[in-house]
Amino acid sequence: MAGGGGAGELKLLGHWASSYVTRVKLALHLKGVSYEYVEEDLRNKSDLLLASNPVHKTVPVLIHNGNPIRESQIIVQYIDEAFSGAGDSLLPADPHERAVARFWAAYIEDKLVAPWEKVFRAKTEEERAAWMKQMFVAVEALEGGLKECSKGKGCFFGGDSVGYVDVVLGGGVSFVHANDVITGGKLFDAAKTPLLAEWLGRFGELDAAKAVLQDVDRAVEYTKVLYARNAATNAANN
Repeated sequence: MAGGGGAGELKLLGHWASSYVTRVKLALHLKGVSYEYVEEDLRNKSDLLLASNPVHKTVPVLIHNGNPIRESQIIVQYIDEAFSGAGDSLLPADPHERAVARFWAAYIEDKLVAPWEKVFRAKTEEERAAWMKQMFVAVEALEGGLKECSKGKGCFFGGDSVGYVDVVLGGGVSFVHANDVITGGKLFDAAKTPLLAEWLGRFGELDAAKAVLQDVDRAVEYTKVLYARNAATNAANN
């Protein structure tokens, strides 16, 4: 991509469907930093990936001048710090506001993303419904987080501009839409979480989002494959 200079050698190891990788792409595009993207086959991982992330052996991995940085939230923070002169800062300068942003980013990871991943591994419809219920509870709490972080403006978690929490949540936007298509419901329901529903549309219109978010139709098909694969595994184990 075209972007700010002075990045040095910057390479991102990723997989197209990973929301975690999308977070990193969003941060790089928002900062205007040039990088090389390497698509990984997660069933046949490259030697570079295994050497760069020997503990978890997964994506994303950002390699900057030969040094690997791992885990999406850590990578996004690294990008913000390492390229502080490029684009707007993602994390607030004020220590309290920065702590609040990190809190809500951690909340998204623990209370929304983790249950979402368990939805695909659920062994029964009852178990799947229970995890989905946890997700809806988390979304309602996150509505308050958006109000807090945006200081009541409801534009972005970063206020008038996109910030760290927007990037963390924004990585999953295509799959939020895919989930709505598959279930026929709305994870960010305008009737229950109007700020998040507006945020979803506003975020999708960003140039960075248009550049890196997955095609929703492709995300739908990928999600269906995950459901089918899990169903087959459960059937084989019963």
